[in-house]
Amino acid sequence: MIPQNTNWNFPTAIWFGNGRIKEIIDACKQLNIQNPLFVTDEGLVNLAIVKTTTEILKSAGINFNIYSNVQGNPTGNNVTEGVSFYNKNGHDGVIAFGGGSAMDAAKTIAFMSGQTLPLWDFEDIGANWKQADVNGIAPIIAIPTTAGTGSEVGRAAVILDEEQRSKKIIFHPGMLPDIIISDPELTVGLPPHITAWTGIDAMVHAMEAYCAPGYHPMAEGIAIEAIRIIAKYLPIAVADGQNLEARGNMLTASSMAAVSFQKGLGSIHSVAHQLGAIYNIQHGLANSILLPYGLKQNASAIEEKMVHLSTVLGLDNPGTDAIINYTLDLRKQLNIPHSLREIDIDDKYEVEIGLAAFNDPSTPSNAKPVNAKDLQDLFRAALDGKLENL
Repeated sequence: MIPQNTNWNFPTAIWFGNGRIKEIIDACKQLNIQNPLFVTDEGLVNLAIVKTTTEILKSAGINFNIYSNVQGNPTGNNVTEGVSFYNKNGHDGVIAFGGGSAMDAAKTIAFMSGQTLPLWDFEDIGANWKQADVNGIAPIIAIPTTAGTGSEVGRAAVILDEEQRSKKIIFHPGMLPDIIISDPELTVGLPPHITAWTGIDAMVHAMEAYCAPGYHPMAEGIAIEAIRIIAKYLPIAVADGQNLEARGNMLTASSMAAVSFQKGLGSIHSVAHQLGAIYNIQHGLANSILLPYGLKQNASAIEEKMVHLSTVLGLDNPGTDAIINYTLDLRKQLNIPHSLREIDIDDKYEVEIGLAAFNDPSTPSNAKPVNAKDLQDLFRAALDGKLENL
């Protein structure tokens, strides 16, 4: 490919290593945060890792409040409530603690804390982000507790518009966290099935970014290495959650995959976003099921790249079929369902899903052009578990 004019952005300060959560005080001092809002989700708030972290804040005399009314697919109402809580209590920064849901909600609360326009005015369409008051964006410390979404290195968040029953991407460069504390010890308690779902989510990020058209060799290189790391360490992390080598590598690969998808995503995410909005299923699980079907539908556009990726993974007969078979075997090893029907998805909204997926921001960067009917067909194939229909 002949190099073309393009803009590249890469992320922020990452403090990686076991036990580094203890340095949260240093992060607060560096960002001059004296009264943070600690944002996590309703599933994490009562766990020991939250108590351990907040005890560190208490021991240093840092005042804080916890906001945890964040759903698995965070909503606009979660954000609005969080912003109200932030401003009512005079907070001066946000600590985002958890998986993608908590991270996205926290980043959006920090972003919206000083804005006057409503949330949906900042949907990632055109130059909407330029309407923001950059001085009204609170500093953010991000602490991931899952290895999947990579939201800690992202400049956007996926928020559910409940009235429209659709997921929308809120974007602004200022949403990129200022400091990330990436501590593998915080992830050891993650259950095997969540480890699997979030791990494949990261793999989908990297695969779709790698296959997205456009010129971004840095992103492609990071994507390939992220896939290699995930392929090696995800099965280990699922089998032995206490393995810190595997947990650390998965945290790293998750962030790498999220960095790589600055190049773009694709149809797998386009459909997965609709499944989350309509059926409220976990995003990583949706991506995990859709992955081989998306690869099959895009086969004509990705063969050359899949030959290279197959070689990196040491697969026989390199090509798209080899990668599809690899993903099928990996899903089986990790006890991930083969079809959407196995998780109680039906065809009631099939046409709606195709149309909404076509309008999803991930669709324009798919490996090849697709229309609403193509995306409906992708959903139907995954629903019935029939790769041969693509």
